[in-house]
Amino acid sequence: MAPRRPAELYRAPFPLYTVRLHPRRPLAITAGGGGAAKTGIRNGVHFLQLEQIGGQLSASLLHSHDTETRATMTMALADDIIAAGQDASCHILRFSLQAPEAKSGSAGQNGGGEKGLRKRKGPVPAGQGDTQSRTSEVTVESLHSVRTDFSPDALQKAVRFNADCSLLVTGGADGFLRLWEFPSMKKMLEFKAHDGEIEDIALGPDNKVVTAGRDFQCCVWQQDQLVTGLCWNENLPGIPDKAYRYQACRDSGTFLGLGTVTGSVAIHIAFSLQRLYYVKEAHGIVVTDVAFVPESRRGRELLAGNEAALLSVAVDSRCKLHLLPSRRSLPVWLLLLLCAGLIVAAILLLQLAFPGFL
Repeated sequence: MAPRRPAELYRAPFPLYTVRLHPRRPLAITAGGGGAAKTGIRNGVHFLQLEQIGGQLSASLLHSHDTETRATMTMALADDIIAAGQDASCHILRFSLQAPEAKSGSAGQNGGGEKGLRKRKGPVPAGQGDTQSRTSEVTVESLHSVRTDFSPDALQKAVRFNADCSLLVTGGADGFLRLWEFPSMKKMLEFKAHDGEIEDIALGPDNKVVTAGRDFQCCVWQQDQLVTGLCWNENLPGIPDKAYRYQACRDSGTFLGLGTVTGSVAIHIAFSLQRLYYVKEAHGIVVTDVAFVPESRRGRELLAGNEAALLSVAVDSRCKLHLLPSRRSLPVWLLLLLCAGLIVAAILLLQLAFPGFL
């Protein structure tokens, strides 16, 4: 049976380009915007509270952080730190969640409440007007901003933290891979990794860096030394020049989520690439990012019995939810019992067919 159409979890007032889920909190962070063009489309980072209501996963807007004229195209999340790729730069943001008790006595002083925002008139003082929230539960602070791409059409296209968050890696339209010491954002290394744009980056536990480029090269790097590489269009010449995918791998590595340029979304078993879930044109327009609900305790509570949940975002401003129901499987003890029963039955049949067999 084909899966049902995915539920629309959230709709933003601007195109969405990236989504990340907090590993320890029921929190999704999605971002995008209209860029610097004077179209009236804003740019922002939205913080969404995830919760189960009536047996269904729902999302509500906790906070909207205004990014002025910069649309966030890529994000990496390390606890309460966001590395946001905006135009040619990487902006480091820190956010914090305040308990409702802590905000009730201060809303009137700092103007963070909804009523205070509506009464404010005239220009907002610098440093006070870049964040807006209905509930004042989230505050966002800008820590650093570094330029990460220097091509004529400069754009940061990928960003990742390593496992212990001591290293940040960026790649962009100029094909250069740049490694930054974190949190100081001191540049450690810079080298040309691809002839053309770097599309994606992944880091291994030993800080080896895997890059995928628009030049159809996939490379593994130790510092600036090429360990191994793959040019997949040589082995698969039928791949069209403009074919590409947006993907996410679940924490345990069991599932692979894919979004396509035609708006379709799929979930595969990672080691065999068996397709378990597929919705054609779930968005009807290019999928820009996908992310799995984490396998933490909070994440399992949000799954509500499903085996996996994938969030997808697209240029259509929608964040959609894709649920993979738990697959039916027999317990190991039952399989062993069935095997033992088959062996006993086979022996009895042989005894009936050949008296004196035993």
